Amino acid sequence: MAVPDPPACSFASDNTAGVLPEVLDALAAANTPAALAYGDDEWTGRVVERFRELFDAPVEVLLCWGGTGANVVGLASLLQPWQAVICPDSAHIATDECGAPSRFTGSTLLDVPVVDGKLSPEAVRARASGGHGEHQVQPAVVSVSQTTEVGTVYRTDELRALGDTAHELGLRLHVDGARIANAVAATGDDLVTMIRDTGVDVLTFGATKNGAMYGEAVVYLDPSLATHARFVRKQAGQLPSKSRFVAAQLLALLEGDRWVGTAAHANAMAALLADRVRGIAGVEVLGAPEANALFVRLPKAHIEALKDWSFFWDWDVDDGVVRWMTSFVTTVEDVEHFAAGVAAILGGDG
Repeated sequence: MAVPDPPACSFASDNTAGVLPEVLDALAAANTPAALAYGDDEWTGRVVERFRELFDAPVEVLLCWGGTGANVVGLASLLQPWQAVICPDSAHIATDECGAPSRFTGSTLLDVPVVDGKLSPEAVRARASGGHGEHQVQPAVVSVSQTTEVGTVYRTDELRALGDTAHELGLRLHVDGARIANAVAATGDDLVTMIRDTGVDVLTFGATKNGAMYGEAVVYLDPSLATHARFVRKQAGQLPSKSRFVAAQLLALLEGDRWVGTAAHANAMAALLADRVRGIAGVEVLGAPEANALFVRLPKAHIEALKDWSFFWDWDVDDGVVRWMTSFVTTVEDVEHFAAGVAAILGGDG
């Protein structure tokens, strides 16, 4: 079987996707001759009000440049240097942020081994003891990702159980929502049901992976938790001087629930990809995708050739597991091209 041309899009990450046309239009429209800086512009005011509508609550919203910075701002607002964050060992803050949360908060990450990327209330209880008093860091925050780094999605009742457990233990619940749109699309729940009513205290609301050029938001469900957050954001280098350009992008995504529609498309393309590659000899699909990430086990001898043809990331090199991700730009044609290439390179019958 001849190897086809690689697909136009990349299955390496949803970070490889470009920018939604509507977002580009919004950026151009916000490119006015003048607007007040540091969030005192009309776009920032409007996006704060839009988030308050989405959550049906007087949330506080701080715009930031990127995901790691937004996580740092959210966590640092909740922590003292002698305190700690309980999180899964696969959490982005533990594996992919180069120690930024610990460096900028001064706090320790207490990472818990998990199998499916999800933290359980039982695991939180087991890790929450600060029983050695001043000799031991004191847990103060539980942090989870929605969706998780292994592509799983917390059900609303699972988040509620974590929120209840955290608050019972005197802890706060932080959600890294870099892919919160994919979780909303996957579950059909809205932000009131999934986030506000489950007891989440602080949410990092992701936009970059879902059509924005850059920019994320930190949402404080309890505004009192944001008392010092503006100072934290400034110290962390996360205060955009021309805030309107972050706000305009978010407004474009939130308009008409566009942010959910783009994520739903990405999720659907992951499901289609799983269907198309499942019958290829040598491809072992590791569970049905819950959002926009697909994990498969491949013959190790073919992985480099596949990556040379259309690049993607290894997940577990020793086990031959790789990750394929879809995005709002992925098309049915891209999926068909990619599956055909996998079949050709693996020598399967497609």
